[in-house]
Amino acid sequence: MSTSGRGLHGRVLDALGPAITAGEYPPGSVLRTDELAQRFDVSRSVMREAVRVLESMHLVESRRRVGVTVRPKAEWNVYDPQVIRWRLAGADRPQQLRSLTVLRSAIEPVAAALAAKHATAEQCAELTECALGMVANSKGHRLEGYLFHDIAFHRVILRASGNEMFARLGDVVAEVLTGRTRHEVMFEDPDPAAVTLHVRLAEAIRAGDAGHAEELTREIAEGALQELDILAP
Repeated sequence: MSTSGRGLHGRVLDALGPAITAGEYPPGSVLRTDELAQRFDVSRSVMREAVRVLESMHLVESRRRVGVTVRPKAEWNVYDPQVIRWRLAGADRPQQLRSLTVLRSAIEPVAAALAAKHATAEQCAELTECALGMVANSKGHRLEGYLFHDIAFHRVILRASGNEMFARLGDVVAEVLTGRTRHEVMFEDPDPAAVTLHVRLAEAIRAGDAGHAEELTREIAEGALQELDILAP
């Protein structure tokens, strides 16, 4: 959900967050809340609320007698979906897409193998439904419909792994899949081979074939990395 849906402090965040993640305020920069309140025409209490959100993301820290200071990138909560969204909207997009896709390639094959062992009948049915939805939206420039089912597919796998740490990465995977689509780092229609791999992966998990499920997921991840080499080098 966009921060703009959260009122006045959301409007401030929509401006400050992308500016910080894009490097317009380098690490060590001090943000004067009084000046920012005037600039955005909001009250000090609204600015304090916006700063609290930025602090929760580890983008800034507040110190008495110093003010609000921008933290180094190494300290940011890079798994926060909003931080990911801001970085994908800026000049950092290619690096962010690549690092997230590499993360997926490390995590999802293992999650898929676990899902083949632990997925319930309901989760297997969900996977099949999502895969069929991907097929139905794979032609005719229907990327938004495809994205909906693609996100749901990968969320099910992470949940079905039975590992709560993997399951919590669902939002991260959703952001990278959304970023690829919304920022046009994809072809006009999904790669037919990738669509087929998702169908086969749903079948492997339903069949309880952990080795095949892991192998197919690695192929999906490798394909995503190859897309980045072509479209976002």
